[in-house]
Amino acid sequence: MPESDSSHLRAVGAAVFVTMLWSSSWILIRVGLDDEDLAPLTFAGLRYTLAAALVAGWAMSRREHRQQVASIERAMWKRLVVLGVVFFTITQGAQFVAIDNQPAATASLMLAPTAFAVALFSGRSLGERSSRRQYAGAVCVAMGAGVYFAGDLGATVVGMIASVVGLAANVSGSLLGRSVNRISTLSPTVITAVSMTVSAVLLLVVGLLVEGMPDLTTRLVVIIAWLAIANTAFAFTLWNWSLRHLAAVESAAINNTMLIQIAALAWIFLGEAPGIAGVAGVLIVSAGAFLTTSAPRTRHP
Repeated sequence: MPESDSSHLRAVGAAVFVTMLWSSSWILIRVGLDDEDLAPLTFAGLRYTLAAALVAGWAMSRREHRQQVASIERAMWKRLVVLGVVFFTITQGAQFVAIDNQPAATASLMLAPTAFAVALFSGRSLGERSSRRQYAGAVCVAMGAGVYFAGDLGATVVGMIASVVGLAANVSGSLLGRSVNRISTLSPTVITAVSMTVSAVLLLVVGLLVEGMPDLTTRLVVIIAWLAIANTAFAFTLWNWSLRHLAAVESAAINNTMLIQIAALAWIFLGEAPGIAGVAGVLIVSAGAFLTTSAPRTRHP
């Protein structure tokens, strides 16, 4: 197998593994929000601030990473700060609010158009021309999600507004993340540490100001620690590495498989069994993800 194909395959596998970690987060978030009654913005802020501290501590413990941080130019600093605010502060904050106000499956459904939107805009903003096969795959992913969740979604006004904000920020974050990782010589650890630290602290400050100090139980501490270490610090670093080898539309399509993963976890842990429409949705989303990620490489003019 050629080296480029091997790297691409490893990147796809890494991205899929990251989505599995992120999908499990939704179940843990629901436990924290409902069973432990933790406010959404504060919950998100605690998770990402702890994760940022871990990643930043690891980055600063290595000489090469310290040298990279010291060499970051002002233009790249601005890119990293914007990436962090969009991809962490806005996207994650909005998702926590959406999950708090409506079923997790409904909130995840609202992210279904991400792959199609990224495919639509990546050609203009990144110069990555998506193939017809990738467009078809992105459309299939969105259609499959709609089929899967056909029926009463239990949506609320606040939840839907938060979901729309999260969708817009998720699309923007996908494009920004691909842009930064494609042009930068910084390691994924440094990119994650810088972008996450600024945005996580901002998210936590907003949460504490709006929602007040939380009452943390032992169970909550364990949940937050796991989310921060495995599902955030490790997962986002690995995700940034995969973005070096995947086109924006490919990463967005893989990210959208979380719709099915979340639904499966909800079935296992929450007893929400899918019907015929659910099975059909699984097949359509799977086909869409395959079309998008197995298509010929996007062309760079």
